[in-house]
Amino acid sequence: MDPLDPYRAPYHHGSLAVQDRVGVRDQAAHVGRSIGQGIKPVAAAFLGLQPMLVLAAADGDGRMWASLLTGEPGFVRATGPHSASVAGGVHQGDPLAGVLGAGETPVGAIALDPRTRRRMRMGGTVRPSARGLAIEAERVFANCPKYLQKRELYTADPGSDGDTTGAGRRSGQLTPGQQEFIRAADTFFIATGTADGVDASHRGGNPGFVQVTSPTTLGWQDYPGNAMFLTLGNLETDPRAGLLFLDWSTGTTLQLTGTAHTEYSGTGRTVRFAVEKVVETEAASPLRWSAPEYSPANPPLE
Repeated sequence: MDPLDPYRAPYHHGSLAVQDRVGVRDQAAHVGRSIGQGIKPVAAAFLGLQPMLVLAAADGDGRMWASLLTGEPGFVRATGPHSASVAGGVHQGDPLAGVLGAGETPVGAIALDPRTRRRMRMGGTVRPSARGLAIEAERVFANCPKYLQKRELYTADPGSDGDTTGAGRRSGQLTPGQQEFIRAADTFFIATGTADGVDASHRGGNPGFVQVTSPTTLGWQDYPGNAMFLTLGNLETDPRAGLLFLDWSTGTTLQLTGTAHTEYSGTGRTVRFAVEKVVETEAASPLRWSAPEYSPANPPLE
């Protein structure tokens, strides 16, 4: 990237292509200034309060996954202007357990707090550490509260520390129950990446905003956002993607990996996702959250 071109940095050609197609290059150039190269004190304080973190990375076969990590507040903490430490890691059976324990790997991370409708994202690399995981952050930025459902954290389930064995149910397509799980979802996390790095992001809407059209295909409308088009830009370059759905009341997680592409029309954008592998893990998270207060920004379903 040309550091002298403010309309290009910090975006790669995939994001720039989507910005041009939608006609938001000037807006994206302005918003892109919020992407920093350090963890500021306000971001460090936010991280220290979080009970969960979502990591995005590719597994040993190159498939993209999004994985959930949880802990007591303070399990994620900034250790410097460009570094963060995570206590523990993913459970043994998580699709990313192998690569996260093997050495340095590109990673995206998102800390989302339903209690305050705040979120921040990091991108860089991760490696094993004595405490668990060490993240070197090359990109750090916050997002607006759009499409975030508000929830209160009741407590960790006293009878569960999360499924550390990771005895998840694995398959190559969605069961009828998993399809209903997705149709009822108001939130999911998405992992994408290119040679320029890996990104973890969030999508939200009213239940039903994700449509399941077969045991191996689903889709959702891409609602207006910050004009960066980091996720869609990555997909423009590399179709690999991973999705993470969470049952906020039971801690069950549903992880999907596959490929995605964006369809454009006169009325908007729709992302189509093709499922290749599915991992469902009951009680993967010990956190128990309240019923949602839906975001006022959520568009009504058609």
